[in-house]
Amino acid sequence: MPLTVKDLMERMPGAFLPDKAEGVDAVIQFNLGEGGSWVCTIRDQKCSVEKGSVEDANLTVTSEAPDYIDMIMGKLNPMTAIATKKVVLKGDLNLAMKYMGLFKLS
Repeated sequence: MPLTVKDLMERMPGAFLPDKAEGVDAVIQFNLGEGGSWVCTIRDQKCSVEKGSVEDANLTVTSEAPDYIDMIMGKLNPMTAIATKKVVLKGDLNLAMKYMGLFKLS
């Protein structure tokens, strides 16, 4: 069964590394095409994810679902994804750089 955006989003809190998130207070909006819209909140070294949208996200990540899944699974280099606009970032780019290090990808 292929991996879905829903699968990835539901796994995020369990893959979160709280010790890496000291001082991080952020809301990240994901707009992932057919995978839907999701909100990840990182606050007080905790991570929560829910389906939906917010207006005041610190960072917005926009991509088609297959491209996002490929990037997270290591099949698509994040820098290539951004350079080719398969993934578009808007907002706090420092947060974007830090984001991947906040989760154990395995």
